[in-house]
Amino acid sequence: MAQILIRNLRKEFGDFTAVRSSTFTVEDGEFFMLLGPSGCGKTTTLRMIAGLELPTSGEILIGGEDVSRKPASQRDIAFVFQMFALYPHMNVRQNIAYPLISQGMRRREAKAKVLEVARLLGIEDILNRPVGGLSGGDRQRIALGRAIVRDPKCFLMDEPLGALDAEFREHMAEELRALHDRMGATTVYVTHDQLEAMQMGDKIVVMNHGVVEQFGAPQDIYDHPATMFVADFIGSPSMNFLAFDAALAAGDAVVRLGETDIAIPTLREAASGALALGVRPEHLHLSDAAPLRARIEAVEYLGASQIVTLSTPHGQVRVRTPVGEGGGVGDITGLALDTSTLSLFDANSGRALRTAANEAAHG
Repeated sequence: MAQILIRNLRKEFGDFTAVRSSTFTVEDGEFFMLLGPSGCGKTTTLRMIAGLELPTSGEILIGGEDVSRKPASQRDIAFVFQMFALYPHMNVRQNIAYPLISQGMRRREAKAKVLEVARLLGIEDILNRPVGGLSGGDRQRIALGRAIVRDPKCFLMDEPLGALDAEFREHMAEELRALHDRMGATTVYVTHDQLEAMQMGDKIVVMNHGVVEQFGAPQDIYDHPATMFVADFIGSPSMNFLAFDAALAAGDAVVRLGETDIAIPTLREAASGALALGVRPEHLHLSDAAPLRARIEAVEYLGASQIVTLSTPHGQVRVRTPVGEGGGVGDITGLALDTSTLSLFDANSGRALRTAANEAAHG
């Protein structure tokens, strides 16, 4: 397996720029997620790593070797597609063995290698069956087996679970992560599903309009989003934003929302104009004694918990609470904030302001 290094990667299609100066590193053995909405540039980035697209500029290094201009056949990678791309006229064994046979491996050696991979994936009992009548999960395992059997430097996966139903997709995500841990394989995985990325990834790159908005560990990205886009995209429900205008100085540790003073992590830079205070739904609490007032607009029942939507003079917020807490639609209540978890943003640029909390998190 190998480290993948991306430096100032850019891809243009005529007048359209799909990827803009992306830089990040996938360490040897990491399960690495490329996350973002449709059209953000994540699949184009993956295809450039694979050699299916050549970059307009920038560098791609796999295992220390510059492969930026090399074709896919010379990069020693394995690609797993969303739609499996199996050969319908071959059985399971033949599909998995195909990369080995096409490279000239002896059939006896290929047979032993296929059996080893089938045991790893738990599909020994279907090796002689045609692929046409198999379930989506089995076909996905076969596609993975065909990639694994080659022992490539890295695995590239383009939404490989996207064609599965929700319940089985979650099960396969757990299986895929467990498989990765057993193999220690360097894996780059594209998804638009932030829950999937948080569940499976060691590191995440969040992309938007071809730009890397943030790169880091899942918990760090969740707790300390670098931009309002990341804060909104990561989390279910996403981060709330309370809008206000102020002139703040470096060292300030309090902001004023209307008539209410709110403690914040100490600012490391000055800011003025339109600002936004970011708070996760689980870090807001309903309390009649809290001075920040809000009106309950809706209550969404989720079984063990509920999502309460409230309107405030600074914008709408959603709060995750125990069932039955806080009253009903139309009631006025107070909002208390866990102040140590707050983020502060420049509302015009969307950039997170530097505070003592996110500075400590990023070293």
